Formats: sequence, structure tokens, C-alpha cells
Amino acid sequence: MTEISAEMLEMGARARVAASQLATAAPQAKAQALDAAANALWAARAEILAANLRVLQTGRDKGLSGAMMDRLMLDEGRLQGIAQALRDVAAQPDPVGAVMAEWDRPTGLHIQRVRTPLGVIGVIYESRPNVTADAGALCLKSGNAVILRGGSESFHSSRAIHAALVAGLRAAGLPEDAIQLVQTTDRAAVSDMLRMVEHIDVIVPRGGKGLVGLVQREARVPVFAHLEGICHIYVDASADAEKARRVVLNAKTRRTGVCGSAECLLIHRDIVEGLGAQIIADLVAAGVEMRVGAGLQHLPGVVAAKPDDFGHEFLDMIMAAAVVEDVEGAIAHIRAYGSQHTESVLAEDGAVVSRFFAGLDSAILMHNASTQFADGGEFGLGAEIGIATGKMHARGPVGAEQLTSFKYLVTGDGTIRA
Repeated sequence: MTEISAEMLEMGARARVAASQLATAAPQAKAQALDAAANALWAARAEILAANLRVLQTGRDKGLSGAMMDRLMLDEGRLQGIAQALRDVAAQPDPVGAVMAEWDRPTGLHIQRVRTPLGVIGVIYESRPNVTADAGALCLKSGNAVILRGGSESFHSSRAIHAALVAGLRAAGLPEDAIQLVQTTDRAAVSDMLRMVEHIDVIVPRGGKGLVGLVQREARVPVFAHLEGICHIYVDASADAEKARRVVLNAKTRRTGVCGSAECLLIHRDIVEGLGAQIIADLVAAGVEMRVGAGLQHLPGVVAAKPDDFGHEFLDMIMAAAVVEDVEGAIAHIRAYGSQHTESVLAEDGAVVSRFFAGLDSAILMHNASTQFADGGEFGLGAEIGIATGKMHARGPVGAEQLTSFKYLVTGDGTIRA
């Protein structure tokens, strides 16, 4: 095994020092840093968009897909959204030191469980440059230092956004090493981060199946997994037609390159020729390639699904569809093919909804709502560092609160144990 590079070890050491300072930083200072970063980002929008043009040209030269190009693309509207997310995180209550629970014991002890930072977080991500801002902001808010390693495709955009975050730290008098960006696209830096157990407390991978699988296989540092978004949407026989048509179309087509995009449509057998056919016609008319299973292949404009179309994250204008017997069939299909990310049930029958919610254990379950809402900002978290699909510590959108652990504060009065 190769040794960890001196450059990465130095970054880790500086991050550890910064983390010790952030752990006791005043909430006002962290909020000031994020507000100042938002202002710096907006002031530098011309430079950031110029850097993004270089990113997009590189993407075109590489022949990246339309969905990947959409992930990479920045414009003034998206920069406004990034700046607003920084301000939203700044305005949230500071989680550090918050009392989660407290109680008294017959022995006279008073016990509190309070939130505390994790320490140093390593974030490894691929194409989305906004992750630079979201991850930096959430780690700072939760009192953690962070080492960011963005993908080669978005490197120039990420570096420009990172500069605004550093400007914010400087304005608030906080250590600039609190948010560091790996300045190389060499993949060796990823391997180094996965083994930096003395410098990094948790790794958050954000990207495709290949990246997350690599991290899970090779990491010696604990991992918050952000796996594929193989999101399902089940249309029950009791569904309201107008709601269902609107929600399914949005769930697939609003933005196909996000992890909350619906990838598989499940239709109750009793509504195939009515509402089911209407929904598929809507999707086909919108330009979605519908890869459908048995019982749907007679519908206009569809193609027959192959076995591996189910359980596949397309991130494109492609969607699989299948007929199921009822909610139990939908649950069985999702258990077989899902990634425990986000599933939605469209139904007016409360018993069906209750069964769907009880029968599945995905991180996010929705009722009569688009899977595109699987997003930390939409959950009121300001931003997210990812959607955690594992079952330990954090699940679903990972915001500032989920980037904390806890410790116990125990108070006595000369109290001794018998």
C-alpha cells in the first residue's frame, strides 16, 4: 500500500487544528462567515461563470451526457440559489451545544446529552459544483472542518466557489483551514483521504455507484453512504387522476440528473387501461423513453424493458415501468430493485398509504408528492451534504444537525457512588 502523500497529511493536520477552533466558535461568527461567503460568491459571479464555461467546454469535449452537463452547468439563477442556501444555513439555529435530552437520577446526578461536532469531515464528490458550497456551509455550521475533493469535471467551478467560502471565513475571523479544497484532480488524493484515519473522522461520498462503491470498499474511515437514487413512484387504484398525472410528470422530468428523479413507475393492474395509460402517454409526449414490462407493451410509444432496466439509475429522460397487483406488489418490487433512497405512493386510500409507509424502509417515503422533493433545502435544512441511504447515524438529507454527534454532561454535588 502506498504511503499517504505529504500534501494530504499536511491538509489533514491543518484541518484538525481548525476543527479544534471551530468546536468552540461563537454561533454568530459562523453565521457571519456564511453570510459573507454568500456576498463574496455573488460579487464574484462573473469569474465563477467564466470558470464554469471552461468546465462545460471540457465536458462537451469529453462527450458527457446531457444529464451530466446539466449537473455541471451554472448560471446566474443557480448561483443565486447557492448564495441563498448559504444564507439559509447561516440563519438556522446552531446545533453545537444544543441539549438533546436531560434528566435527573436518584443519585443526585443531573445528566444532559448535548450535540458536539464530529471533527474533520472528508467530502468526495463528482460533478455538481454546488456541493462545494453546500458541504462547506453545513460543515462550518456544525462546527466541523472539512476537506473537499471535487471531481475533475467541475474542478474550475469548485475552486471559484471555494474562494468565496474562504473569503467568508476570513471576514469572520475564523480559520481559513476550516474549509479546504484538494488542489489536484489526481485520483490518488481520494485513496489518501480514505486512509487518513488520524486526520478525518468521517467520509461522505456524493456521486454515482462507482464512486460510492469504491469508497465503501476501500475506506478505513467511517462512511456516510449516499448511494444511487433508484426512486420509485407507485400509482394506486385509489389515486386521484389529476394529482397523479401532475406528480409523476414532475418526478421524472423536472430535472432528470438529480438523485430524486423518479426512475421507475409502478401501476396498479386495475388502472392500466385508464389512468396508467394516460400517465405513460404524458411521459412519452414529454420526451421520456418509456421502457415497460409485461402488460404495458401494447401502449403507444413505449419500448419493451430489459431485465436490467429495473433497478437502474438512468439520470436521463428514460424511465422503467411495471404493472403490480396492488400495494403489496409495489412493496415487493421496490424491495427487490430499490436503493432505499426515496419512494412515493399516489393514493387516496389511507390504508394503502399506511401499508406503503410501514412496508418499506427507504430513507424517504412520500405520499402524493414528487420524489424531486428529496432535497435538504426542500426539507428546510438550508442545504444538504447528501442523501444518506445507510442505517447508521444519519439517514435521508444530511444537514448540519446530522453532522454532529453527542456527548454527556454529568453534574453532581460532591456525589459519590455507593
